[in-house]
Amino acid sequence: MTQTPRIPILFPLAVGAVVILCTIFIHAVSAVMSVNLLRRERRLGHAGRSFWSDFPIVVLAMLATLAAHLIEIALWAEVFVLCGEFPYFGTAYYHSAVNYTTLGYGDLVMTPHWRFLGPLEAANGMLLFGVSTAMVFALIQWLIEARFADLRE
Repeated sequence: MTQTPRIPILFPLAVGAVVILCTIFIHAVSAVMSVNLLRRERRLGHAGRSFWSDFPIVVLAMLATLAAHLIEIALWAEVFVLCGEFPYFGTAYYHSAVNYTTLGYGDLVMTPHWRFLGPLEAANGMLLFGVSTAMVFALIQWLIEARFADLRE
């Protein structure tokens, strides 16, 4: 008969909540950078002119978003190292990326004491990927509307 491990929830939930708040802040910074980029390019008259003037705006916004995701994964990885789950940051980063992206290989498993952090990180990653998608979609939609605004007049 196999013994089912006891998995604590309350303390890992508290730790995870703090990390989630930090990742939301990091993502907000990325979104503000993208909005400021769009405003600057619009003020300079570059945004909404042509595909080639809009392309770098979209690329920079997407790179800022990707950078935010990579930093957020690193934050989770550092928490895993601090909790004593992984001795090396690289291993923790890999495990964190698997959780954050909801890939779920399962080749590295945390101890029962901190195991609840995995689903919390997955939920965090799903939500922030959704925010990223919405932000990039809104940016592209604005650029398209700006380009074709003169056709409606």
